[in-house]
Amino acid sequence: MANCALCEPTSQDVLWQDDFCRVVLLNDADYPAYCRVELLAHVKEMTDLPPADRARTMRVVFGVEAALREIMQPDKINLASLGNKTPHMHWHVIPRFESDKHFPNSHWGEIVRDSQVQPLSKAVRDQLQRVVAERVECALES
Repeated sequence: MANCALCEPTSQDVLWQDDFCRVVLLNDADYPAYCRVELLAHVKEMTDLPPADRARTMRVVFGVEAALREIMQPDKINLASLGNKTPHMHWHVIPRFESDKHFPNSHWGEIVRDSQVQPLSKAVRDQLQRVVAERVECALES
């Protein structure tokens, strides 16, 4: 689809991809392990997908969540699928910490504190890529 950022090849760091979707690391300065699961086909809503593809999408989302919990050990994981600005099916998978600048609000919400966040080291980024791939592949096999 013309003018859809998610239909284009991504400039983001791809942690995992198959012919259906990709998992990207957004490298957000405030949320360095923030990931997004993006369908490769231009689909607007989950209910536009056949049931098997809906289930596949959620297996990938849950695999990413499991990997983030294992590696980052967050206080909470936020999952969101909005698509108001980008009407292309994608899921946000965001590890949250009580010390982050928005907690307990949405990371799109009001800032409640100053927070100094360290970027992911190459070692943690590489570990995250490996574990995302393992957890997603395992979820897709089940």
